[in-house]
Amino acid sequence: MVGLGNPESEYGGTRHNLGADVVSLLAERHGERLKRGKERALVAEARVDGKRVVLAFPQTYVNDSGVSVAALVRRHGIGDLERLVVVHDELDLPTGKVKVKIGGGTAGHNGLKSIRDALGSPEFARVRVGVGRPPTTDPDEVAAYVLSRFREPDGDVAALAERVADEVEALVLPN
Repeated sequence: MVGLGNPESEYGGTRHNLGADVVSLLAERHGERLKRGKERALVAEARVDGKRVVLAFPQTYVNDSGVSVAALVRRHGIGDLERLVVVHDELDLPTGKVKVKIGGGTAGHNGLKSIRDALGSPEFARVRVGVGRPPTTDPDEVAAYVLSRFREPDGDVAALAERVADEVEALVLPN
């Protein structure tokens, strides 16, 4: 499971780092801590109901996530890409809404494009976490929006990450 985000601390708590926040929280819940790995990522291996789950936060920028994700897929021998779960922010869903899907388009998400291109396939699982859409289509303003922190009425990012982590555990982690 890979949580997308940007590596510098200034991006913590932003809409674009919600995936990384969720994966970090899942590692903590299962008694692990993300540590620097060889694949340009922070990585933790956790046991969930007796099954090994690799949790990762690429230390590339979101737009270059494919570099790290492809290396993680190779290192951990993931042959069936449907076993790869990418948690990411989604502009096309209302804030806090979570949807899971396998494959499909990227909806303009550069991190998903990078992963698709690096893997040569779009057939990985995605946990799409809604961050809402700003009232503009200007690319610079949309970029500024996803790199901004949540504000009222969107609520607290920590509470949102907790709820999303609950849903991810229920939907995609081994039972």
